Order: sequence, then structure tokens, then C-alpha cells
Amino acid sequence: MIRLGILYPPTGAESEYYLYGERLADSQAPVVVSVVGVRIFGDEEEHATKYLRRTADIDNLILSAQSLRPLKPSAAVWACTSGSFIRGPEYAEMQVDALTSLLECPVTSTSLAFVSALRHLDIRRVSVLSSYPVETASVFSDFLCHHGIALCDTVCMGLNSGPAAASLDFEQLLRVANRLDIPPRAALLVPDTAIPTMSIISRLELALNRVVLTANQVSLWETERLAGCLNQQQDIGFLFSSRTVIDSPSDTRGA
Repeated sequence: MIRLGILYPPTGAESEYYLYGERLADSQAPVVVSVVGVRIFGDEEEHATKYLRRTADIDNLILSAQSLRPLKPSAAVWACTSGSFIRGPEYAEMQVDALTSLLECPVTSTSLAFVSALRHLDIRRVSVLSSYPVETASVFSDFLCHHGIALCDTVCMGLNSGPAAASLDFEQLLRVANRLDIPPRAALLVPDTAIPTMSIISRLELALNRVVLTANQVSLWETERLAGCLNQQQDIGFLFSSRTVIDSPSDTRGA
């Protein structure tokens, strides 16, 4: 049996991981998704950088990962975008190294999964629809630039917490996305694992005629890839589809 371990900051879109686990349970491969909550700080201001740095602390992650360890995951992810980029690229790698050592399996984080997905798709330019306050969003921009990803445009919604981000729906996300300049061959990134997106990614891609990568999507994709059980799916975005990069959405947005 293959087990995907998910370390997740609660009160957001946890249901997406459970639903995806049920989806995998219906497939031929015996894959189980196990979700363990991670303590977060800041209450209604948890997206502020000073609180995110506490949430991102390696000792805080280890505390939750100890509950995941007896389940012996095949691969695991720290499924929090802001909690993995907030202390910078080097600390993101340190988080992964510490969790890998404890869990004795391949580990990634949502921020690093974004980078991996973009490299897989050979996409080097992005625009970002950020739920975060400006200060926090700017740290993510720096993280992307460190990894050689060019930022074309960004918009910040200024939401201070996961529960606030969890209320966003398709219409709201599309309305904000349409304010962004997303050039041909660029992707739209939607960080924040609190935003429920798995059921609407394909609709966003169709409406925008661009590749859309979201936090929970890349977290699951990269964890499956690391576990060696990547399942091709046709209705949760281009990343999970069986198409090649050459067959990505055409550059006719607005035509």
C-alpha cells in the first residue's frame, strides 16, 4: 500500500485531500491519503509574516510529523505555501530535510512543489493570484525569483487568515484573475492551500486559456510523484492530465 502523508494547517480546504484520497481509493492502485494538522499561530492574522514564521518553525513541523511517522508514509508534504516560503528558499530546504530525516521518506512542501510543477511543464513565467497581504505575497515573489521563475504580474487580496481564504469561490477567483496580465506561455499560480480549488481548476483554465497551478493541486501532484504513484487525471487541470507540454492551452486568450 502507498500512503501519502499530508501535514496541513487546519481550518481551510482539508476536505480536498480527503476527497482526493477517496478518488484514489476507487482507482486500481492502493493509495491512501493521511492528513495530520499542524499548529498555526496568529488567529485571525495568521497570514502576517511574524506569525507565519512561527508556524514555519521546524520544531513546530516536527511536533506534528511525529504523529504521522507511525503511519510510515511513502512520501509526505508540508502542505502550506506561506509556511514553506516565509523564511526563504534555504529554510524551505531545511524544513524538507528535517522532515525527511524524521519520516524516512521523500518529503516536499507546497512552495517547492510549485517550482517542481513549473519545471515539469517547462514554464518559466508566471502571474500570481495571491490571497495574502502584500508583505507576505512579496516573500513568495522573492522565492519564485530565487528559483529562476519570472514574475509577470501579481495581485494581492489582502486576506489575513486561512478561513477567510477558504471562502473564495470560482466567480471570485476568476474575477480577480482577469485583472492580471498573464502572457502567452505563462501560468497562473494560486498559492494558499486554504483556498478550495481542485474542483474548479479546469474551469479556470478554460476561462483564462492558461495553465493554472494551485496550492493543493501541486502539493498532491508532487507527493504522488515522489511516492512513484502519479495518477493521470483529466479533470483537475493540465498538470494532472496526460497531455504533453506541446499540447498546452493555446495562446489565444481574449481572442
